[in-house]
Amino acid sequence: MTLYVHEMKMNLKSLLTWVLCVGGLCFGCILLYTSLEDSIQEMADAYSNMGAMSVALGMDKMSLATLTGFYATEIAMMHGLGGAMFAAILGTGMLSKEEAFHTSEFLNVLPVSRQSILLQKYAALVSNILVFNLLCTLMYILGFIMMKEEISGKEMLLYHFAQLIMQIEIGTICFMLSACVKKNLMGAGLGIAIFMFAADMMCRILPAIEDVKYITPFYYSNAADIFTNGEIDAIMLGIGVGIITVSFMAAWFRYRNKDLAV
Repeated sequence: MTLYVHEMKMNLKSLLTWVLCVGGLCFGCILLYTSLEDSIQEMADAYSNMGAMSVALGMDKMSLATLTGFYATEIAMMHGLGGAMFAAILGTGMLSKEEAFHTSEFLNVLPVSRQSILLQKYAALVSNILVFNLLCTLMYILGFIMMKEEISGKEMLLYHFAQLIMQIEIGTICFMLSACVKKNLMGAGLGIAIFMFAADMMCRILPAIEDVKYITPFYYSNAADIFTNGEIDAIMLGIGVGIITVSFMAAWFRYRNKDLAV
């Protein structure tokens, strides 16, 4: 597990930076909710009448006039996109950085198999995403407590579980990409995360592309849907877990058989 510990240490600064940026921003927005209370009802009415945009943002299901509604529409969107970008950046560099920085010749002469290298790096990827979500969730719960607002415990737990799976899915897709290339394609990883986010919004607006929901993990991890229905779409979640499995296996076979650059 030496490589796993090394990867966790190497990514610690990045992890804390993303937690402070994403979690801190969302935490601050929760605390700022009181300053908006005087005008929040007018804002809620205006946003709920924005037609297709209201549907895309979930404002047709939840009202901004409550902190829970504000959290499920505005704050959840920031957390979801920020977490997906963090997972994408982490995943795209996890394997490819060894070849990009010409350290693969050192790593692969050690008495460690390629399978072990891949497993330890993937474990580090999942662990970083898990810690990111845990710390951010604790910050949000603290925000609700400081605001003396009731927390919808079941829905909050389901939402952040869905977010965890969503980020692992995007991270694993980018991990697979990392296994296939010889340089860090961080831009491509960010593009995947942003495309998935945009695809979720578009398939909610345009009935003609509704089936796009089957390829974007943002669909089953949508906060407004989860807080309204009190559950995660099991079929969509299952598809997400399937994509994680296929992406990991593709990374496994590719990395095990590829010629590494030195």
